[in-house]
Amino acid sequence: MKIGEFVQNQVLGMKWLNEIIGQSLLKLGVDINDRIGGSIQFFIYDVLKITILLCVLIFVISYIQSYFPPERSKRILGHFRGIWANIVAALLGTVTPFCSCSSIPLFIGFTSAGLPLGVTFSFLISSPMVDLGSLILLMSIFGTKVAVIYVVFGLFIAVLGGMIIEKLHMEKYIENFVLSSSCVDIESPDLRIQERMIYAKEQTLGTFKKVFPYILVGVGIGAWIHNWIPESWIEMILGSSNPFGVILATFVGIPMYADIFGTIPVAEALLSKGAQLGTVLSFMMAVTTLSLPSLIMLRKAVKPKLLILFVSVCTIGIIMVGYLFNIFQFILV
Repeated sequence: MKIGEFVQNQVLGMKWLNEIIGQSLLKLGVDINDRIGGSIQFFIYDVLKITILLCVLIFVISYIQSYFPPERSKRILGHFRGIWANIVAALLGTVTPFCSCSSIPLFIGFTSAGLPLGVTFSFLISSPMVDLGSLILLMSIFGTKVAVIYVVFGLFIAVLGGMIIEKLHMEKYIENFVLSSSCVDIESPDLRIQERMIYAKEQTLGTFKKVFPYILVGVGIGAWIHNWIPESWIEMILGSSNPFGVILATFVGIPMYADIFGTIPVAEALLSKGAQLGTVLSFMMAVTTLSLPSLIMLRKAVKPKLLILFVSVCTIGIIMVGYLFNIFQFILV
């Protein structure tokens, strides 16, 4: 086995764990080849796999994030202009919170600090869509090539979306309390390695408590799709025979609320049942970037016209990325 395949299958994909669970269930008298047994195996395996990856990834990313507190991030962004500011903002979004709801307070802080609106929106789009955790998790399911291209496209949407909003001069559609709020720029103290480790541990525990219920729900839905939904149904609705599958998946994903950890098992099950790659990725992007709760929170900070523009830009970008992935799926998988 090649090193790349070993890393994807055994390190990230943890196929060895699936085999252990399957053998253990057989010893307990559970038939893993029928629907109920297969659902149990899928559920236990995916919950354990995602939980392990979740804790390791959050710890590592939180440690990195300790070097980029909001005050420092604002200073970094303040040094750049034009498209470079959007690119840096999108890249900073990859080492910040895992869901769109937790990104919005940072977006408000950056905006009240006087950073260009387009730059703050590049950050807001990128943060939930293409964090470093999504890269590793996508690699475990779809392989390195798909994961890297997904992140590149996500950053492209973030940069382009921010630039469009900036060019349209939408500052007047920010709520007054955001523009008038005072921003105290407090220098973050330099942390020692031990303090960063403690910070990363606390972030891991806090994020795990918030995310784990969505993992259970996502894996439960994935197990149901994987073992109970006929493959012909998925192929008919989200397969190549339906040219509107990407659009449907995007609009279905928007009202849902989850993060990358909750959507991965659903995406994995859909793909195994015949859904096209781009359709599945569009669903994931829509869920993580345009969830209804995050849009409700964002509405408190921006006026309807700007909110509609934000949703429209993201939706169009996600749909375009989905169709591009579908066109080139035979090369990527």
